[in-house]
Amino acid sequence: MDLHLRDLRFFETVADLGHLGQAAEQVGRSQPALTKCIQRLELQIGSPLFERAGRGIRLTPVGEVLLARCRLLRAASDEVLREVRDFAQGSAGQVALGSGPIAAEHLVPELCRAVLADMPRVKMDVMVGPSFELRSLLRQGKLDLLVGLAVDSDPELVSHPLVEDVVVVAADRKHPVFERARVTMPALLDYGWALPSAHIPSRQWLDLAFSGRGLPAPDVKVESGSIALLPRMVERTQLLTFVSRHTLSLERGAALREVKLQATTLRRSLGVTHRRAGYLSPATQRVLKLLKQKGKSFFSP
Repeated sequence: MDLHLRDLRFFETVADLGHLGQAAEQVGRSQPALTKCIQRLELQIGSPLFERAGRGIRLTPVGEVLLARCRLLRAASDEVLREVRDFAQGSAGQVALGSGPIAAEHLVPELCRAVLADMPRVKMDVMVGPSFELRSLLRQGKLDLLVGLAVDSDPELVSHPLVEDVVVVAADRKHPVFERARVTMPALLDYGWALPSAHIPSRQWLDLAFSGRGLPAPDVKVESGSIALLPRMVERTQLLTFVSRHTLSLERGAALREVKLQATTLRRSLGVTHRRAGYLSPATQRVLKLLKQKGKSFFSP
């Protein structure tokens, strides 16, 4: 006897709600119909899927296993429908794009402009956040592409480098650090800092740059999960910060100036990343090709 996707969908709703009556109302079926659905599945599997829990019901261990498999099957069936629909629509469709903070400032606006010009029927759904957090959504298939820090050691993901990103110490142009004849790492510790949150990779790199030389960590006066806020925070203050040169170029040097010191200069690669074995819709493939061809120019100030 074959399992029916409809029965599995009803079972999943009952499992999520823990109540037959509520599940019947949600899916637009009678409670006896859902009871028969569960009984069919239990007969096929040869084991109870639910047990009583107060006024509701809860999954048995066998039911827990079936629920996990149901979600995998539903995701797979959704992907099949999406693939067929995308091929039917050609270049139309939706692309879920994740973007790190630097790319969100520089690349994403230009990318969206180019996509709208070349593929007017494509909808771009953009989510901005730290690259390392968005990778989890990319692995789950909730994002199609991620523009941000490139990866080179993840077997599930493939990155295509676009441009080098250089992160440097910076301060307001009138900051007293620029009055020093020579800037050293110990000298930087004489000032307060405005830095990204401790879980952000650039902040971790900076902390290690100091601790690796036997120095204490910077005295952080302002900490923010939003890297884009930092340049504004340090304008006309005595604080130092750690930002991308791309951000300094976007500001066109009007407010901030780089504190040049090789020991506090982080070089890394920004790129576009996708799942190695994941399905890429025709629209996503076209956006990926556009990024490979023109991504570097999108970063130009």
